[in-house]
Amino acid sequence: MKLTTKIFIGLILGAGIGLVLHFTAPDLFGTLDSYVFSPLGTIFLNLIKMLVVPIVFFSITLGTASLGDPKKLGRIGGKTIAFFLATTTIAITIALALAYIFQPGNTGIDTAGASFESNEAPTVVETFTNIIPANPILAMVEGNMLQIIAFSIFIGFALAMLGKKTAAVLRVVEQGNEIMMFLVNLIMKFAPYGAFGLLASAIGTMGLDGAKAMASYMLVVIACLIIHAIVTYGSAVSFLGKMSPIAFFKGFFPAMTVAFSTSSSSATLPISMKTAQENLKVPKPISSFVQPLGSTINMDGTAIMQGVATVFIAQVYNTDLSFSQLLMIVLVAVLASVGTAGVPGVGLIMLAMVLNQVSLPVEGIALIIGIDRLLDMARTALNVTGDAACAVIVSETENNNSESSDTPTQQLN
Repeated sequence: MKLTTKIFIGLILGAGIGLVLHFTAPDLFGTLDSYVFSPLGTIFLNLIKMLVVPIVFFSITLGTASLGDPKKLGRIGGKTIAFFLATTTIAITIALALAYIFQPGNTGIDTAGASFESNEAPTVVETFTNIIPANPILAMVEGNMLQIIAFSIFIGFALAMLGKKTAAVLRVVEQGNEIMMFLVNLIMKFAPYGAFGLLASAIGTMGLDGAKAMASYMLVVIACLIIHAIVTYGSAVSFLGKMSPIAFFKGFFPAMTVAFSTSSSSATLPISMKTAQENLKVPKPISSFVQPLGSTINMDGTAIMQGVATVFIAQVYNTDLSFSQLLMIVLVAVLASVGTAGVPGVGLIMLAMVLNQVSLPVEGIALIIGIDRLLDMARTALNVTGDAACAVIVSETENNNSESSDTPTQQLN
């Protein structure tokens, strides 16, 4: 049986068993959750989180060194960031449009007792100035992905420029990356059980009560995620990446299922890179550069949630948003996506920042917090899919550049 099938079975069994126990035997669920479901999920999460920092360092360093030419590095970096900013803008626009069409907040929701205390989000200036780590070792200890990526790019650039002088160091980095890939393959054998435990725990805890109360909001968010995945990513992969969208989604499905169960783009990164390289045939240097960067700054799913949630809360509190406020939502959500990865409680804290920008009550977040865990799973699956789509597109355009300049395509491999 293929690993994808095993993971899918684990997800279905986890959701089904969690839901049944929630309604029929809550006490038994509590016991099983403490001793079976949560430990399975926690072990799996810890196993893949264990690899995140070293795999980002090795892969970004190796990817940057493999690209070699600073012009090529700048070209690929420019394409990657442009793609992420463009798709995030499209995502938030789709979210705002569907939220106004279906008006999920005009359903008579009671706001009495709704309260939410938000943490302070970093400003855009702070986000960019904090990209350069004062202490790269501390950045690795704290798991600050933007700083780790910046440091890795510097190391990779130095290795590329020094060439033969640092060949031994480059070899160590290559071997370190091989070790990480071996461990990913090993840990993936545990993925079906981890997915089962994570979903059984989440669904068994939530039940359907919170989902029923917020069904309209949830359905609009899910509709936006599906439309963005199929239309935006599907079209981009087809026209820019020259790949069948069906082949793309089918090939990347294993990583999407893991992203759905973990709710973490960073935690899914090792599996995402492995799947893109093996199933989508993305060259390792490009995958090693684009996908770790995407896991940090590409948050289309989060942008969709922010767009729908902002309009939803405005409708609940009978507040009309002006056109300038809508533009502000788009701008803030796009810029916020760059700095979300290093912020605890990522989506909700950034949503609080967006609400403050357009003078909406932050307390409204309490209305959606109950089902945010479920939607977070779907958002993460979309985010990692966007990273893979970008990698496919950059790979295709770089192949064309290589052919047009009479450079052997094999240099990318």
